Amino acid sequence: MNDLCADIGFKSINHCGEQLCGDHVDIVERDENSTVIVLADGLGSGVKASILSTLTSKIISTMMAEGLPIEECVSTIAATLPVCSVRGVAYSTFTIIHLINNETAELIQYDNPHIILIRDDKSWDYPKTEMNIGGKKIYKSVIKLHENDIFIAMSDGCPHAGIGTAYNFGWKREDIASFMETIAPVGYTAKTLSTILVDECNKLYDNKPGDDATACVVRVRKRIPMNLLFGPPSNRDDCDRMMSLFFSKEGKHIICGGTTSSIAAKYLRKPLKASLNFERSDVPPIAELEGVDLVTEGVITVNKVLTYAKDYLECNELYEEWSLKRDGASLICRLLFEEATDINFFVGRAINPAHQNPDLPINFSIKMNLVKELSECLKKMGKRIKVSYF
Repeated sequence: MNDLCADIGFKSINHCGEQLCGDHVDIVERDENSTVIVLADGLGSGVKASILSTLTSKIISTMMAEGLPIEECVSTIAATLPVCSVRGVAYSTFTIIHLINNETAELIQYDNPHIILIRDDKSWDYPKTEMNIGGKKIYKSVIKLHENDIFIAMSDGCPHAGIGTAYNFGWKREDIASFMETIAPVGYTAKTLSTILVDECNKLYDNKPGDDATACVVRVRKRIPMNLLFGPPSNRDDCDRMMSLFFSKEGKHIICGGTTSSIAAKYLRKPLKASLNFERSDVPPIAELEGVDLVTEGVITVNKVLTYAKDYLECNELYEEWSLKRDGASLICRLLFEEATDINFFVGRAINPAHQNPDLPINFSIKMNLVKELSECLKKMGKRIKVSYF
């Protein structure tokens, strides 16, 4: 068993004037180490294309996840999708990335631009086998995964960007590969890489996309654990046990909350150095404690992290806000969203007397809900989450 994992992220922009996207991405996990990712591009744009691509991706990802052969998946799609009365064809193009035991990637491609594979910061021309299934030409590849491999799947809206404006014949696949090669070494997450690519397509369309454009990126990386301590235990006698378990864990350590950090300082027998440096008005300042990677305030900071997490999963518009700033919430985001793959939450159930003021919008249930919602967001990012309560 290797220590590799897949960081998966995607972003789409809609055809100008359309409410729905004609592209659809589905991700299905068979178990912790096997994942099926399907990017489908429905014929045309708008509602009809959205239905076609959603149907295609749902059917293929579900069937592939259950271990059914690709021939059966494609014949099922052909039999399921309705025929377009105007064009006389009925299909949605698709790209499948099947990750097996985080060791091998099986690529299956039908009529979408071919996947770009960046290995050792260079575009790599991987072998393809041509298959004919139900009259459809399908390309299949089986690739042994290497650390830092980046797979870039896209709908044809990406290479069509800039046709007639920036470029005569659009933004060619090899040009997209060169563009992504320049940013591959930086170490961005899959979500950020897909956002950068789609934002560049949007610029080439002059912010008026002539087609739905979607990029789905899979970045192969090593597992990195992270530990976050939030709140003191409900029973004071459990302080040492909670601290002992927290500090015994491998990886970086983040502590959120004033009382919690004071307990940690006492346990470590180190001074807690508070800071009065307000990086921003809506997030309290951070502190320093030897043996801890990051010490922040509790509920207000974690609530800000949750806001960023929700945005990250959707349009990722606040990326520039948290990726550059030095406040507690931004620093937590960079550690949890970009660095960590496995996150252990240590959550204290003690009720903070300061939160019992009826004029404050903070109570015990809000704190528990913050942990629950943030855990769910991080799971959607592909992180392994474990929550321990004290």
